[in-house]
Amino acid sequence: NVTARMNQPFIKEFKEERELTLMLLVDVSSSGNFGSTGKLKNEVSAEIASILAFAAIKNNDKIGLIVFSDKIEHTIPPKKGKAHIWNIIRTILDFKPEGKGTNLSLPLEYLLNVQKRKTTTFLISDYQDDGYETKLKLVKQKHDLVAISITDPREESLPDVGLIQLEDTESEETLLVDTSDSEMIRQYSEQMQVKKENRRTYFQSIGIDTIEIKTNKSLADPIIRYFKLREKKH
Repeated sequence: NVTARMNQPFIKEFKEERELTLMLLVDVSSSGNFGSTGKLKNEVSAEIASILAFAAIKNNDKIGLIVFSDKIEHTIPPKKGKAHIWNIIRTILDFKPEGKGTNLSLPLEYLLNVQKRKTTTFLISDYQDDGYETKLKLVKQKHDLVAISITDPREESLPDVGLIQLEDTESEETLLVDTSDSEMIRQYSEQMQVKKENRRTYFQSIGIDTIEIKTNKSLADPIIRYFKLREKKH
């Protein structure tokens, strides 16, 4: 119509929207206050979230934050800019939670309610919770969801050091365990491995990628490896 009126060609150019919105969902529950190799799981989670936030600076992406335990502890809506991202990094590194427990359904439900447009969401947790699968599936249908799982080697196997008292940091319940009982330790390790495999298999079945992070290994390598594989897929 414009071409006909003006007697010269006019062309509409459409630029594809490349800007991404990243959301970091960071678990700060008390089960993260454990580490046998020099770093607590919560410290590792904070470092991972900071690495992802730095990546947002480089790509000029919007980034937001949801910090949770058994409650929504703190939220920062997605924006771009170095000052905003440094605020997110400071919040993650310095945060002192009020809650002790873990409720993975809460941040997932909150995300569904506040983020109407598609985001790339990283759920960073040790996944010490049950019953969140329905919310996880709903979020996956709407957002690009990546699970980052933090584990400590002592959660998968216990050394033979005789009788030790273990404490659940969330419930504060204690249990006396005889680590010299090889059959009990074998069953414990087997159960932990089965639980981990079942979670990974379920995540894969609904299209959620998992990045496995161990507190005694490199944090950056699994993340870099994942993004290289993701780049090949796309």
